[in-house]
Amino acid sequence: MGRYKYVALATVATIVSILLWFDPLPSLATQPAVLLQTQPSLSQVIPDGEPVRIALTAVDLRKYPLSNVRFQLQLTTPAKTPWFTSDFPIVEGTTLLELIADAPSGKLEFAQVMPIRGSYVLKARVTPLVAGAFEPFEQSLQLSVPERFVKYRNAAFLIGILMLAGIVSGWIIGGDQAVREGEVASQPIRLVLSFFTMLAIAVLLFVNISAELNSAHSHGEMQPTPSASEQPSQDLELRLSGDQLTSVGQLATQTVQVINKKTGVPKAGVVVKARSIALEDGKQMFAYQGRTDDQGRLSWKEQFFDGSPHRVIVEAEQSIGPVLRASHEVAVEGIEPPLYIRLISLSYYTGAFVLSLLAGIWMHRRFPRTI
Repeated sequence: MGRYKYVALATVATIVSILLWFDPLPSLATQPAVLLQTQPSLSQVIPDGEPVRIALTAVDLRKYPLSNVRFQLQLTTPAKTPWFTSDFPIVEGTTLLELIADAPSGKLEFAQVMPIRGSYVLKARVTPLVAGAFEPFEQSLQLSVPERFVKYRNAAFLIGILMLAGIVSGWIIGGDQAVREGEVASQPIRLVLSFFTMLAIAVLLFVNISAELNSAHSHGEMQPTPSASEQPSQDLELRLSGDQLTSVGQLATQTVQVINKKTGVPKAGVVVKARSIALEDGKQMFAYQGRTDDQGRLSWKEQFFDGSPHRVIVEAEQSIGPVLRASHEVAVEGIEPPLYIRLISLSYYTGAFVLSLLAGIWMHRRFPRTI
């Protein structure tokens, strides 16, 4: 009897293993989640480059997509790095995008330009459109964007030039500094001072010309322009409203509403395509396609981080007739980085030169040579 008992237990264990293989039970450690996909991959993203297509999918315990969900998203930029600032230090540690969108299939897609390098945080709250369908949940996703390689290359090139100039200057200064009658300083010192005077003049010219060009692109005098449907329709009207004056580091609210022109009743479920274009270079900064809610609205908040004017364009599809289109311009006030940030960068380059200068003096005294 004992032998048959062991055979029966082994048979039951085998059957249970086969059933679990084909239909596994959910693990107690698993929970509903938001899956993230990007195009291109984050390792290939370039700061302030092309828009990154971000796809979010809400899945259940078995990793099957949830249906009829609402996403509440908040995308924040990398935290402030005062000792190693990015190209847009004012943008660091701010909110880049806020979006509330319904996803009948459980999947949401949008495109967004990532302004700076670092680790972004995408907070997603998922709630059901049908009460009781599932428990709402939240998740924070990390999006790490690498720095441009050209920035490291340029920094290394500049530091190399400063170090070479410092060593050569130190070698010259460390030599014979005999001052002839009627001279204020020795000839080597005068040569070094003349070189750096010309270098300082060149740098000042470059800075002033750059500032003049930037002021030519100032957009503070732009005036808001009214927005309305640009394509006539007998049945529907597309309205675009929101902030038309904003500044870097702040969110600007944009709202689209579709109404029935005959009855004045908001139209729900209309597919709306929204995008924002930087007018300075014609680059698309944000894009999203969604459906209007019960109030016929679709809204979002975005930050125009580069300080240039933008045009927000929305399009709505109709079952019959042309695509409705509306747009308006958003004037953006640029904010200059604080002075201390510039001084930090200047101190790095100055320190590299001074250390190289001291190294040149030491080398000349340590290894003297006769000219």
